[in-house]
Amino acid sequence: MKELLSKEDRANIRDAVSEAEKHTSGEIVPYVATQSANYEIAIWKAAALGGAFAYCALLMVSTLYTGWELSWLYAGSSQALVIVGAGLTAAGLAAFVPSFKRVLAGRKRLAKFVHRRALQAFVEREVFDTRDRTGILLYVSLFEHRIEVLGDAGINRKVTADDWSDVVLRIREGIKAGNLAGGLLEGIRVCGELLHSSGIEIRPDDTNELSDDIIVSGDV
Repeated sequence: MKELLSKEDRANIRDAVSEAEKHTSGEIVPYVATQSANYEIAIWKAAALGGAFAYCALLMVSTLYTGWELSWLYAGSSQALVIVGAGLTAAGLAAFVPSFKRVLAGRKRLAKFVHRRALQAFVEREVFDTRDRTGILLYVSLFEHRIEVLGDAGINRKVTADDWSDVVLRIREGIKAGNLAGGLLEGIRVCGELLHSSGIEIRPDDTNELSDDIIVSGDV
């Protein structure tokens, strides 16, 4: 798999975080995950749908077809083989075709698991561990095509969930254009501007409490 973030990209993102934090006490933590869950249910659902489709097709053939060429399909073992084969084929498609897997997983399930994993990352990376509770997690989950921004208590007092929309939009536009690093750089820049304009000012004795390095999970 082609590396989506080179060493240069990661260095540029680190510099962008550092620059964004020069005018605010906010601590920005960018995090990119290949995916937030395995969604095995999508594979099982595909297998069931594939088998059900094959069964319906066999039933239609046995009802409407009167020739001899397909007489082998009337054997129980042949029908079982067709149904199992169709189920395995559909399961394989769900396992290796991301768009098919996303459809079968469903939007609500994707959103649920991305949000859950973002919360876990927030805790695991100790984004809460700042003096004024001003940590922000920019969580990007590539498989699900979802982006979450989680702010700590000190951020949420001044920045609403809707205020993050432009940050999310910039990152999403970069990903759509095939430029994940560029989208992150823009999102981080806008995030810094938003924090500054929202009154989350930098203190005279401010220190860099969280690492500026991007965190990656999976083959990114």
